[in-house]
Amino acid sequence: MLRIVFSEEDVNRLFKERYTHPHPRVQRRLEALYLKSQGVSHTEIMKLVKVSTGGLTQWIRMYQEGGIEALKKIHWQGLDAPLNKHRSALEEYFKKHPPTSVKDACTKIEQLTGIRRTETPIRTLLKSMGLAFRKTGSVPKKADPAKQEEFKKKASSHFLKRPKKANEKCFSSMQHILSGRGSWDFYGV
Repeated sequence: MLRIVFSEEDVNRLFKERYTHPHPRVQRRLEALYLKSQGVSHTEIMKLVKVSTGGLTQWIRMYQEGGIEALKKIHWQGLDAPLNKHRSALEEYFKKHPPTSVKDACTKIEQLTGIRRTETPIRTLLKSMGLAFRKTGSVPKKADPAKQEEFKKKASSHFLKRPKKANEKCFSSMQHILSGRGSWDFYGV
């Protein structure tokens, strides 16, 4: 058990600031140290403040090294804090040049900002910018409308002539293509 001697001034500050500090994490730290100053056991403090043994020990050591001011410091900036500085430039760039994949976005962000991130935080950043992955299809380069019509006629006559058995499964999407919907879904079962 870590033993600390609290001054009367520190106990009064802990009592006043444990509910008035604007950050909830600092409030929990101050509450834990106030309970410690009142002689509450570590086990009871961990239950009341809902903190682990390591967390409570760290807070007590922070207090021993720097007092109440050390408890008020918050070092957490967020996962993508360095990228937030470049957010508007990245949004503008990606509106003009949308990335083809998250890997492509990682590469472009590293080239533009010099900050390297893995795919997961970049995916989160892209979604927060309003970008969404869209699947796209390809269009043949040289489509001949006359040959397409001829193919449709041959294909439809093939399906009309072919007798179907009662239990036969059809895995062809040709009927779907001929209907004009243009999707390559498989039908059957």
